[in-house]
Amino acid sequence: MIATALGQRVVAIDVSPAALLRAGELGAEALISGGDDIPTRVAEVTGGGAHVSLDAAGSTATAVASVECLRPRGRHVQVGLLLGRHSTPPLPMDRVVANELEIHGSHGMAARDYPALLELVESGALRPDLLVGQVIGLEQAGAALAAMSRPATTAGITVIRLH
Repeated sequence: MIATALGQRVVAIDVSPAALLRAGELGAEALISGGDDIPTRVAEVTGGGAHVSLDAAGSTATAVASVECLRPRGRHVQVGLLLGRHSTPPLPMDRVVANELEIHGSHGMAARDYPALLELVESGALRPDLLVGQVIGLEQAGAALAAMSRPATTAGITVIRLH
């Protein structure tokens, strides 16, 4: 949503059909179902690879695929936490060096950038309300939290209503 609001072309990749549908509704111009040969498919729809690839999932496979999807001088941003057995993925450093790629980690947005983001929300260019997939009561929070370790069945953020 943010990249689209800033005028960027977005390619969304996910194993969830619901998530891909939501990404298309939010402005992604190309939708790729996760699976084999993602780098080749990204290269085809982008004309040579992504300028920026963001891994929000945080697994060995998604981190490596994110780097492999980049064009020369591209930038990989790791947002999804790589935990446990995924904490040290075998990134293709030969490709990083040969193609002069950049690798960045992100814990979130710096506070100094909030005003520009909030201006996009105020203008209507960003619609965070469209990211909400479901609203649940506090009594359902435990089950929703436990479900986070399984593949998503719906798209969007789950909001917990406290009253």
